Amino acid sequence: MSEQGLREIPLLPLRGVLVFPYMVIHLDVGRERSVAAIDEAMLHDDREIFLVMQKEAQTDEPDEDDIYTVGTVAQIKQLLKLPGGTIRVLVEGLYRAKIISYEEKEPYIKVTVEPQEESVEKTPEIEALMRNLIDKFEHYVKISKKISPETVVSVVTLEDPGRLADVVASHLILKLTDKQKILEAVDVGERLELLCNLLAKEMEIMELERKINMRVRRQMEKTQKEYYLREQLKAIQKELGEGDERTAEAEEFREQIEKAKLPKEVKKKALKEVERLEKMPSQVAEATVVRNYLEWLLALPWSKQTKDRLDIKVAEEILDEDHYGLREVKDRILEYLAVRKLAKKLKGPILCFVGPPGVGKTSLAKSIARSLKRKFVRVSLGGVRDEAEIRGHRRTYVGAMPGRIIQGLRQAGSRNPVFLLDEIDKMSMDFRGDPSAALLEVLDPEQNHTFSDHYIEESFDLSQVLFITTANVQYNIPRPLLDRMEVINIPGYTEYDKLQIGEKYLLPKQREEHGLKPEQLTISENAMRRIIRGYTRESGVRNLERQIGTICRKVARDIVAGDIKTALVTAKNVEKYLGTPKYRYGTAEKKDVVGVATGLAWTQVGGDVLSVEVIVLNGKGQLTLTGKLGDVMKESAQASFSYVRSKVKELGIPEDFHEKNDIHIHVPEGAIPKDGPSAGITMATALASSLSGKPVRRDVAMTGEITLRGRVLPVGGIKEKILAAHRAGIKTVILPKENKRQLEEVPLSVKRKLNFVLVEHMDEVIREALVDNGDQKS
Repeated sequence: MSEQGLREIPLLPLRGVLVFPYMVIHLDVGRERSVAAIDEAMLHDDREIFLVMQKEAQTDEPDEDDIYTVGTVAQIKQLLKLPGGTIRVLVEGLYRAKIISYEEKEPYIKVTVEPQEESVEKTPEIEALMRNLIDKFEHYVKISKKISPETVVSVVTLEDPGRLADVVASHLILKLTDKQKILEAVDVGERLELLCNLLAKEMEIMELERKINMRVRRQMEKTQKEYYLREQLKAIQKELGEGDERTAEAEEFREQIEKAKLPKEVKKKALKEVERLEKMPSQVAEATVVRNYLEWLLALPWSKQTKDRLDIKVAEEILDEDHYGLREVKDRILEYLAVRKLAKKLKGPILCFVGPPGVGKTSLAKSIARSLKRKFVRVSLGGVRDEAEIRGHRRTYVGAMPGRIIQGLRQAGSRNPVFLLDEIDKMSMDFRGDPSAALLEVLDPEQNHTFSDHYIEESFDLSQVLFITTANVQYNIPRPLLDRMEVINIPGYTEYDKLQIGEKYLLPKQREEHGLKPEQLTISENAMRRIIRGYTRESGVRNLERQIGTICRKVARDIVAGDIKTALVTAKNVEKYLGTPKYRYGTAEKKDVVGVATGLAWTQVGGDVLSVEVIVLNGKGQLTLTGKLGDVMKESAQASFSYVRSKVKELGIPEDFHEKNDIHIHVPEGAIPKDGPSAGITMATALASSLSGKPVRRDVAMTGEITLRGRVLPVGGIKEKILAAHRAGIKTVILPKENKRQLEEVPLSVKRKLNFVLVEHMDEVIREALVDNGDQKS
């Protein structure tokens, strides 16, 4: 066709399809320039148009660089306009041509093309290539079963080598780039050879596909269609030499390991495990174990840590905002911050908060984390009896996983969180091991920088973790464990503390939780005090918060019902909201009484006043003790009795009183167990009063241990006892002289209202507590 020479012709760019000479095909045309090109072609008698493929199918408005240079000149056979402006065109390829130049780009692309077809002499080599191509094509049709046998018959009858190559190429399922190469091959021999090679490669792949299908069918049941398809894909990838799922997964793990900034030894271990995983079949159970292990290694914060807030003033404000009092704990945290600011590398302290329930141990740990701007992790050790709970299980066990410590660090996502080990005194042990022994390494600052978990197997540095443990009682904590911790005792709150906490923290919190505004509910100070005394008996403030919550609910109900708009709770109307008081507190005697002395006692829920009653009866010198007294308290009563016998002359008591009289000592509220030596001077005073007939001053309360020689020894719980005395209306408090330093803990407002008498001997107590009958108050 070389005689046709150069010619101008409208161009139609094709997306995702290529047209060979002699090929008849339908095309759907919708782009404006493409439609204009067809309209232009239809104006000419020959109705010819140049079809050429775009390099990228996504390009909507192709330019010169986006279009291949070799295409096919085709004739439009039919044209059908579809709804939406699309035109369906039936075209027949005539001959290949090459773009020489672009003449116009609007309203359609017009190009000058040069025909590329050339007549060829049928040499023996060409004949051989033609026969080879026909044989391969026949074989291809048999294998693929996607081309009708009639097509093979029509191909076999073709004599022209160029036409044979183009017709065969138009029927093959090849990549568009390969088809373009065939179209650009002007030399017929080159075109036939290229086509034979592509056919051979395609048949090789199809043969492999057939073998794979056969192998997979033998392995899988017919019903497992989904599994069959996956296996087929794997087999194809394997035969083609492409990476399978295991390789892809291994590469993904290697990328994550590189990004994770793991310590050298951990990285080496992780890469070794990745190699093992890569060699294992994915169905093997061990593969899941290795995969989980790698995920754990990568999830741990080996190098991630938060930056501490080292501003002491801000930290102090946060601690004071969250908790009232607790000065010792707050000072310890601020000291840690100060040292941390000066010394950049500092091991985290290991604190142990010991105190009764409800005093804020757990919430204080949260507050510490907030003040330091650290992550917070809480692990409850109550009831833990297996060492593996702390150290984890070895990977040989089914369902193995790391211990609570490593789990907590993963949860925090930081290597320096505030880590709370709650209820450390509630751990126990059995045949599976002793968890408290496993904690020795965790809570030892000299060892925990190389903490080893059985599951992880690599050392993890816990030295930057701020460990806080909590306990209700100290004696349940194993001694070696206790030795590693800095114990901070958090005593029960005093009534004064509870009053401040109730007004400043609990009431605003409960009002907010119940949707009440400050002006809608007010609780007076006396009402709060009455709630504390009559409706709670605890060291902490949990029950106090519940009682305030009860009041808030009842007030909220009244407001919603429209009965009231605001509520003022006073000491007089507390019972309206909370009912009859559940508890009673001791108060001072109303008049001076012979044989009744007021003592001060410490309980787990604070201090209380305690009356000791002594009565002298005719008898044979028997000493009776009642009131559910413990052994120490009984011995204290015996010591008091012996002391009084040694002082009969000074007290004006008959020397043979112990032979003619029985003495009965009773401590009221008999259902409550009582013990301890601090009631010694109280029992001695009551005995002296009863035997001498001199009354005890009603406004005097006392506490202290007595010896046989009458010395007064120091006792504990001074702060709580003094507050109880103040609450009961006592004016004078007799204390052991050695307890003087404990008076600093007592609020100044309480100390101003009391007279303190510090004594070293029982004689001083008698002089202060007993009054002559002539001086008796009424």
